[in-house]
Amino acid sequence: MTIRLLRTLVAVADNKTFSAAADAVHVTHAAVSQQMRALEAELGLALFNRSTRTPELTPVAHEVVAKARKLISDYDTLVPSVLADGGLSGVLKLGALGTTLTGLTPQAMAIFKGRFPRVGLHIRPGLTGTLLADIERGHLDAAIITKPHLMPVGIVFRPLTEEPMQLIAAMEEREDDPMRLLATKPYIRFNRNAVLGVLIDNWIRSKRIRVTEAMELDTPEAIVSMVHANLGVSIVPDLAVKPLETVPVKRLSLGADAPTRVLGLAFPEDQIKMRAVDEIFDALAGVIAAVRPQGIDTV
Repeated sequence: MTIRLLRTLVAVADNKTFSAAADAVHVTHAAVSQQMRALEAELGLALFNRSTRTPELTPVAHEVVAKARKLISDYDTLVPSVLADGGLSGVLKLGALGTTLTGLTPQAMAIFKGRFPRVGLHIRPGLTGTLLADIERGHLDAAIITKPHLMPVGIVFRPLTEEPMQLIAAMEEREDDPMRLLATKPYIRFNRNAVLGVLIDNWIRSKRIRVTEAMELDTPEAIVSMVHANLGVSIVPDLAVKPLETVPVKRLSLGADAPTRVLGLAFPEDQIKMRAVDEIFDALAGVIAAVRPQGIDTV
C-alpha cells in the first residue's frame, strides 16, 4: 500500500466519480480504476459497489477513507515537523542552466551563502527539460531554467528577468546586418531539443531565413568559442548578468522583435524547503536588479 493509492481513494471519496478524481490527482480515469483495484487486492476488502452506474464507496470504505485522511496528513507533515527552518540548514539541491554558471549563479550563491553559511549547496548543471524532470523526480529542490511553453503539473515557475537573443560573429567580421550574416555564413545551432534552441529555431523560421548549419552544440560557452574561431555565426541570449571573463565576439541586435527567453526559478508546489528557495530567489533577483533594473516583475 502506498500514500499515492490512499490519496486517490480520498480523491474518489471527495469528488464522487473516478473521472473527477482522475482530474484531481492528475492521472487518467483508467489509472484511477487500476489503482483502486490494486488497493482492494492489498487490503482484501471491497471498497466499491460496482453494481451501480457510478461505483459507490462501501460502508467499510468510508472507514478506510477516514483513516487514510489521517495517514496522509501525518505523512505530509512528517518532514515539515522536523524541518521547521524551511530548509535553511542541511543541503539544498539546485539545478542551473549552463548560461548562468559563470555569471548569475555564482554571484547569487555567494550572497546566499553569506547570509546562510550553514546551508550546503549542491549545484547541478543541465538544460531546462532535464532540470524539470529532476525536480519532478525529487532529485532537485529548485532550478534556474528558461520558461517552457508548458510547465509540468505540480511545478511552480517564478520569473526573474527577460533576456533577448542576439547574433554573435567573429570580431573580424565586417558585415553588420544580422539577417545577411544568418543567410550567408555557416550557422552554429544551439541544441534543438532545448527550450532555448526551439525558441531560436522558431524565430528563424518565422523570418523565412535559410541557414546553412555547421554544427550543433549544447553549451553557449562552446558556441561562443567556435564563433570566436570564425567557424560561423550563432544566436545566443544577451545575458542579464555577464560572465566575469568573456571571449571577445561581435554582438549584434536582432531588432525589436528579437526572440526573448524568460529566465526564472522553478520548484515543486509542495516544496518543504520554501524559506530556502525564497532566499535563493531573492539572491538571484538582487544580482539581476543590480545590473538590469528594468527586469520584469518578479511577483
